[in-house]
Amino acid sequence: MLNSLLIFGEIILAFTGVILSFKFFEKEGVFAWVCVATVLANIITAKTARIFGMDVAIGTVLFSTVYLATDIISEVYGKQESKKAVKMGLCANIVFILASQIALIYVPSEFDYAHSFMKDLFGLNLRISIASAVMYYISNLADVYLFDKLKQATNGKHLWLRNNVSTVLCNCLENFFFIFLAFYGNYDLKTVCSIALCTSAVELICALCDTPFLYLAKKISK
Repeated sequence: MLNSLLIFGEIILAFTGVILSFKFFEKEGVFAWVCVATVLANIITAKTARIFGMDVAIGTVLFSTVYLATDIISEVYGKQESKKAVKMGLCANIVFILASQIALIYVPSEFDYAHSFMKDLFGLNLRISIASAVMYYISNLADVYLFDKLKQATNGKHLWLRNNVSTVLCNCLENFFFIFLAFYGNYDLKTVCSIALCTSAVELICALCDTPFLYLAKKISK
């Protein structure tokens, strides 16, 4: 019950964070959010939790905010700026991967207490981060292009339709392939399929919840 309440609270908090970043820092704030959210999501998504009776990777909500962020940029500033945000997020991912792995190479001092914990986390996170970086880049670029094509096809109307179609399709497909790349071998096939399906269900909820926030961002932009 606690986890189910927590995820709704996190959805509201995280999507509100995107809107506040846009309101106070405009385009640059949303760019910064994309970078920070992708790195944090990579770290925490190694943990799974039982939500609505399903095993879900808890980085799901933060990953979802990136789609909201790129859709805001696409709607207000255009496709090219949104592509730039996606590339900045990829660079942040690469920096995180390199920095975390270099940190593990250092020989710890006799007084160190963190190395073993970092090794457990970042050792597992290397595979997760690489899988995430690959699927993040592919899926978010696909979202940018699909959102733009739908915008052209609808003459800039039906924002809710453009947002939901592009986000749901790209978000769920990205999540499904990411779970397999990140966790297959650590878990058996049945467990991986279960996590992928359950996390995709939560991704769907997140995708539907972000529509009001996108309308709010458009209102702020005016």
